[in-house]
Amino acid sequence: MKPILEIEAISKKYLIQKSGQQPYLSLRDSLSGFFKQKEKEEFWALKDISFQVEAGESIGIIGKNGAGKSTLLKILSQITPPTSGKITARGRIASLLEVGTGFHAELTGRENIFMNGSILGMKRAEISRNFDAIVDFSGVEQFLDTPLKHYSSGMQLRLAFAVAAFLENEILIIDEVLAVGDAEFQKKCLGKMNEVSKSGRSILFVSHDLDTVANLCNKGVYLKNGQIAHLGEISEVLHSYSKNYGSSDQQWELNQRPGNDKVRLNSVSLVNERHEQIHQPTIHDKIGVRIEYELFEDNFSPSPNVHFYNTNNVCCFLGISGVKTTVKGTYEVIIWIPANTMNNIQYNVGVSITTLKTVEVHLDIRDLISVDFFEDKFKRITDFSGVIPGMVRPTTISELKKIK
Repeated sequence: MKPILEIEAISKKYLIQKSGQQPYLSLRDSLSGFFKQKEKEEFWALKDISFQVEAGESIGIIGKNGAGKSTLLKILSQITPPTSGKITARGRIASLLEVGTGFHAELTGRENIFMNGSILGMKRAEISRNFDAIVDFSGVEQFLDTPLKHYSSGMQLRLAFAVAAFLENEILIIDEVLAVGDAEFQKKCLGKMNEVSKSGRSILFVSHDLDTVANLCNKGVYLKNGQIAHLGEISEVLHSYSKNYGSSDQQWELNQRPGNDKVRLNSVSLVNERHEQIHQPTIHDKIGVRIEYELFEDNFSPSPNVHFYNTNNVCCFLGISGVKTTVKGTYEVIIWIPANTMNNIQYNVGVSITTLKTVEVHLDIRDLISVDFFEDKFKRITDFSGVIPGMVRPTTISELKKIK
């Protein structure tokens, strides 16, 4: 059976105009510049992107801002053409890229359902058959005959998602637009997307929420600088993305330190028991997160904390330093993690500095350090080796006695 969607060597080039002129020009300068040949520079938003989507697959597309994710979805949705390459779609495509896309502000919600469905290639009978389900899911029944310009962005999103999800397209493309909705509606959308995938329809989903991507998708595409950095099972792709995201230490120049006028962060690093910086500890090691920061006020007692996240962006645990310093100056605190606590997986470490008494957050930064723990077979204390299910693997103590 042929794939429902084939992307073959897709590239997208833009021409960026270069100008060495000053921002404020006289009329004469502007007129004379109009007739001059302007120098242009090529920018490749995408370069040789190739992959296939099978029927019923959910593909998560991840990458940093500017990696080309949205450009790829716009090409697949036929909003913009590729510079080169070929796309073969063996089914109808419904896309939800931006709030309001495919809607008209002057038309009512009812009229927009039919118009948007027609744009997506649906016949009127098919739209009518799903109309009640669309309205019920979107929750806008009370405003169905109200012009869309009076809808909030959240209401527009609910209606757009309902149209895209309930109409019977074979391929559903969704960008980060779900971030606009409230938590309850996002959960509702993810449940519907799981249902869509299980029905044999295919989903391409762009999101910075790695936990959601991991739960929804079975395959992944990691884009970096317009090219595919990793393609495969979603767990492998998320691991590759996370591995390229951080480093084992972080420090800042004096004028670039994060924080506020009360406290600023100087550096963060991992250390061993001898206070030496380390890059790849074993699960058997006692490790510390060393945080250097500067206080600018007396009688002020903030608490540095560390957060350990897995590659799905789930917080595994929080380490609170509990230190109390009331005199301004530069300090170093080390938050120790006991030996035989971590699993042999990759973690991303974030740091926050808060005032607990007044619950004031002075800084909160994720993904400062990326650290991969490994198991040393010579230090193993159990017969089991490999990754144990769970975010951590603390050593437990057991008691055995014969009772009969």
